[in-house]
Amino acid sequence: MKFSESWLREWVNPSVTREELSHQITMAGLEVDGIDAVAGEFSGVIIGEVVECGQHPDADKLRVTKINVGQDELIDIVCGAPNCRLGLKVAVAMVGAVLPGDFKIKKAKLRGQPSFGMLCSYGELGIDIESDGIIELPLDAPIGTDVREYLDLDDAVIDVDLTANRADCLGMVGLAREVGVLNRQAVTEPTWEAVTATITDAVVIDNQAPAACPRYLGRVVKNINVKAQTPVWMQEKLRRSGIRSIDPIVDITNYVLIEFGQPMHAFDLATLSGDIVVRLADGEEKLTLLDGNEITVPADTLVIADQQQALALAGVFGGEASGVGAQTQDILLECAFFAPLAIMGKSRRLGLHTDSSHRFERGVDPELQAKVMDRATRLVLDICGGEAGPVVESKSDEHLPKPVSITLRRSKLDRVLGHHIADNDVTEILQRLGFIVEAIDGAWNVTTATYRFDMAIEEDLIEEVARIYGYNNIPNTAPIAALRMPDHKESDIDLKRVRAMLVARGFQEAVTYSFVDPKQQALIHPDAPAMILPNPISVEMSAMRLSMFTGLLTAVGYNQSRQQNRVRLFETGLRFVPDETAESQVRQQPMLGAVISGNQNDEHWSMESKTVDFFDLKGDLEAIIGLTVSDEEFTFRSASHPALHPGQCAEILRNDRVIGVIGAVHPSLEKPFGLNGKTIIFELELDALLHASLPLAQAVSKFPANRRDIAIVVDEQVSAGNVINLIRKVGENQLVGLNLFDVYQGKGVEPGKKSLAIALTLQDNARTLEEKEIAEMVEKVVSELKSEFNALLRD
Repeated sequence: MKFSESWLREWVNPSVTREELSHQITMAGLEVDGIDAVAGEFSGVIIGEVVECGQHPDADKLRVTKINVGQDELIDIVCGAPNCRLGLKVAVAMVGAVLPGDFKIKKAKLRGQPSFGMLCSYGELGIDIESDGIIELPLDAPIGTDVREYLDLDDAVIDVDLTANRADCLGMVGLAREVGVLNRQAVTEPTWEAVTATITDAVVIDNQAPAACPRYLGRVVKNINVKAQTPVWMQEKLRRSGIRSIDPIVDITNYVLIEFGQPMHAFDLATLSGDIVVRLADGEEKLTLLDGNEITVPADTLVIADQQQALALAGVFGGEASGVGAQTQDILLECAFFAPLAIMGKSRRLGLHTDSSHRFERGVDPELQAKVMDRATRLVLDICGGEAGPVVESKSDEHLPKPVSITLRRSKLDRVLGHHIADNDVTEILQRLGFIVEAIDGAWNVTTATYRFDMAIEEDLIEEVARIYGYNNIPNTAPIAALRMPDHKESDIDLKRVRAMLVARGFQEAVTYSFVDPKQQALIHPDAPAMILPNPISVEMSAMRLSMFTGLLTAVGYNQSRQQNRVRLFETGLRFVPDETAESQVRQQPMLGAVISGNQNDEHWSMESKTVDFFDLKGDLEAIIGLTVSDEEFTFRSASHPALHPGQCAEILRNDRVIGVIGAVHPSLEKPFGLNGKTIIFELELDALLHASLPLAQAVSKFPANRRDIAIVVDEQVSAGNVINLIRKVGENQLVGLNLFDVYQGKGVEPGKKSLAIALTLQDNARTLEEKEIAEMVEKVVSELKSEFNALLRD
């Protein structure tokens, strides 16, 4: 926000220099981005009056003038400005004056006519105002007065970069309040004569959306002169705030916007049909805005309408049809409080970011509207004349924001700041901020002000106390930390180990957004409801992710489109699953996801080029599972998933509970995600993975181990995992090793069957196993396999 230093000092004038003031504001959290002079460096320019203005005898575009500058004699000046005329008050650069750029004014002759000075335009004085001729000063401008003094051109424009939480400083009242608090000075607000209604004309306000618009005020002002000249003092204050003067009505609404941070709007009363209606758009309405662009108003957008049509986008932009024009005689002033959520995102969606929407999105003081309405009405009557009707108000108390009550504990304040601030100082700081403070034993009960939307919790008050007290006044104290053993369970696996394992296996860690494209996500989870954000960054980032799949597949497509043929990515993060049983109606689960695509290995002369398959990623997953020292707790089971290829998809289970899924991406998703070739992906719950079974120490057998290999033939659909589990169960303690080392189908094996070659390692801790015992164990295993799976030993 840009503001004039001199305007600020009308409200509060601390005894500090411009640089000190800027430093104060910056250290208070309102960073000053720049300080600019309002005019160039010049001297010797005074106010004069054109008392004679005639055509130059030898030049069509020059005029010969006589100027009264308050001296004994009139000054002859030749001027080429088209707007030079008799009776005009002008800025006169006298002989000897120095203009910006070190341009010195000297006596001269123009086409034979003497000229003892120059009539100046805004540009020639280094003032950023567009004009076609010389400066036209008000008729009551005192002749002979220094222009620099008259227009207060020793002023400076200070540009403050406000954070989103400090909407209360988007007006002079907020900035002055802040400076007053920092300097322990009272703020002097402007005063004016309250407006009393002199006519009975009024409009009825039908508020059909009280939650979005809890307060709406309207006032009719009739018989105004819209061709009146906006006072120079108002034009200058607006210019120094970065706003161009347009006409007196618009200038007045802009003036109170900068003065109090409260947007206003004026309608041409003659264009309204019946009552004012505050409602949501129906989704099919057309509205031509003040800038001439026609839009279709979205259905969830709040509009100000009459009985026939929408007049304006509430809190964002006015409509052309009801705007104040050169023929306007009667106006309706509106001043409202719109809920921030009702305005937030609407201007961005329509590409209409305005000063009004900027403030309403961040929040304005809900108790300010009546005061601002009276201020604006008084300015209209003083500048444009007219007669004012009564103020009509529609108000919904239940939807208006209420002050927040917060308890600030002395112990918490001291612990967070690491410094003790006296009780009286804390109380004074909070009271100067406009809060109601009640000191109790070891704490303060604080009721915040309505203009401070950012006050919600105890830490907010601590921040206010610290920044007003002054961060530089808090001494630097080195932190003291006692060494202690970390509170960590030995059975917990550090996520860093999982990341390191994946990196060691050639993966790169990816970080994708938690916001995804709902259309893409619907392809992966067609039956799962998505959580749509009310104010998304964009349409492509408007849904919370239901799994890691959407982000990872998008990342694969992005890399492949940039000629990265071998992609191996993993990501850890939260997924957001709607859950009515959860307190917040959503379950946030930490997940691990990984995806591979392209060749198994980087291109190399000694290795065969081979595309990745299901078992490549399954091997990487099993390496991670190996960190748990609980391999037997994890199993894989054939499953189906809408995003994965049928027959190449499996559920991941731990102790018979499904914790994730792995498989090849379905071919139908390759085009939407820009995938090139086969892609394998998995995700699983981190909470179910990051827990290991602690190994139990036991004696190492000094007796030899014996290996026996068996080859069994089973039905093709029999899972090798089930066979292994059964053998492990039968073998009990003497079975110390078990390995499936071959799976065969083909010649010698009946169709619909498969051969499994399994190595059994038998050992006892107390003695050497005899051949008979080994044979009995093998026979027992074969017998159980035959009974359970109708397995036969292969010849």
